[in-house]
Amino acid sequence: MQETALKILKTGQNVFLTGSAGTGKTHILNEYILYLKSRKIIPTIVAPTGIAASHLNGQTIHSYFSLGIKDSIDENFISLLLDKKYLQTRFKKLKILIIDEISMVSPNVFSSIDRILRAFKQSDEPFAGIQVILSGDFFQLPPISKNIDGKRFAWQSPSWKELDLQTCYLQKKFRQDDNQLIFVLDEIRSGQVSQRSHDILNARLQKDLDIDFTPTKLYTHNMDVDRINNDELNSIDDKAEVFKYTSEGAKSNIEKLFKSALVQEELTLKKDAVVMFIKNNPEKYYINGTTGVVIDFSKDEQKLPIVKLSNGYIVKVEYEDWKIENDSGKIQAKISQIPLKLAWAITIHKSQGMTLDAAQIDLSKTFEVGQGYVALSRIKNIEGLKLMGFNDNALSVDPLILNIDPRIKQASQKAAKRIESFEENQLNAMQLSYIQRLGGTIDEKEIAKEKVALDSEPKIEVKMPNHIKTKNQIQNSATLQDLAKNVGYSVSTIMNHLSLIKADEPNLDISKYMPSLSTINLIKAAVEEIKKTNKEEDFSEDGKIRLKPIFMKLDEKISYDDIKITLI
Repeated sequence: MQETALKILKTGQNVFLTGSAGTGKTHILNEYILYLKSRKIIPTIVAPTGIAASHLNGQTIHSYFSLGIKDSIDENFISLLLDKKYLQTRFKKLKILIIDEISMVSPNVFSSIDRILRAFKQSDEPFAGIQVILSGDFFQLPPISKNIDGKRFAWQSPSWKELDLQTCYLQKKFRQDDNQLIFVLDEIRSGQVSQRSHDILNARLQKDLDIDFTPTKLYTHNMDVDRINNDELNSIDDKAEVFKYTSEGAKSNIEKLFKSALVQEELTLKKDAVVMFIKNNPEKYYINGTTGVVIDFSKDEQKLPIVKLSNGYIVKVEYEDWKIENDSGKIQAKISQIPLKLAWAITIHKSQGMTLDAAQIDLSKTFEVGQGYVALSRIKNIEGLKLMGFNDNALSVDPLILNIDPRIKQASQKAAKRIESFEENQLNAMQLSYIQRLGGTIDEKEIAKEKVALDSEPKIEVKMPNHIKTKNQIQNSATLQDLAKNVGYSVSTIMNHLSLIKADEPNLDISKYMPSLSTINLIKAAVEEIKKTNKEEDFSEDGKIRLKPIFMKLDEKISYDDIKITLI
């Protein structure tokens, strides 16, 4: 049960959290993440795809571990990573690693993560001794890349066994509220699909759905997805805006980029087009997999798309870069393009981890084990399914997973018995000890205070970015302190917002927040002097002048706030 899994997680053991689709794996992870954050411990969350990562506000594995487009790595590559200061800082802070959708992680990538962490943390322990939580269901989609030796699952990596994982196999289903759908899904997992399951699915063939919205369309092949998306775009009676890529570098490397990314040579959009982002840019409130609708285009020459995201934010989408770098970090090829693709239809691969109220699913061209299971388990109820067709492969799962599933369940029963054998006071002592080892707080008053702060954080339903809320209050706020009070943030946070606003709108007038002209001139002179002396310690990694050297140069007589606003 979920509460048993949570008890095990809180003791700091390495855990493999699994169970059929809809059993609440993401819910348990969110509960544990909240538990940690309220004790001032920030876990690191990664997943193999952008969509999967977005469910827990995480990052992609390749992005976080700087793998680029690599699956496997050598000592030379690790040495290059070790030279990067920002990675040293990143991995120093890493205390707990959560990897979601583990079924889609190849053994090579899994081993690479292990090697990188051991190198950075100078440890011989698996994953450098940090707590590792792996969540996913091996009945769902396997990794796209296959190893030469035929091994394709993360559990086939030697690193998996070394982790000595406690297995938590969740049983109770929460997503599906329909016995017919649960019956079909359970039969697919058993490898024995009866005539009754076929009858249930046949009854949904070409079945019109009783809904007042357009259902998400799921297909096995990109070709069908592209066809549906183009048809939907052509049906919109509005002016089209066309965005063409630009590139630098050798033709062969540019071709590699197009093969490895979803970026398009030519992107055609119209107002009301349903789109999906294909790049991570958390500062602009989207990551790979975020969906939205084009609501307008900018009025300037570029006619950039303005997209309302599914999380409520509205963003102007600018050109992004895709790059290939050599082992020395030198750029060999670069493509610039708008990071969007049409998304009325998406592939089943991209849908893993989603929960849908209704879906139109075509399984007639299924080619990979697990595709049918993933697609059907996205919906809550059989009444939300319009099936366009299915073949024999659609209901198949990997025989290897069928063989190991009973062993996974046995391991889970063993882990449950072990944790339940502890007295409550023993368990509490173990959990408190683990939090203390991580440097977290065990003070109940502090924990309660942190929980209140976490509960008051803007949720995903907030309809506009925080810096836009700040911008909307500028006219009504005479001073920075007034602005901070009116928006409900600290002056320091307001400064960060103003920096974002000025980057978007350089001509926005914020002169009323500026210090006196004589103070501005002193700050400017200090900045010029620091630039001339050009000491490495005076600059951050991104090349910006640090605030402290300016403060010191001015004999600590001018406030940090005045320095910040002048720089902005």
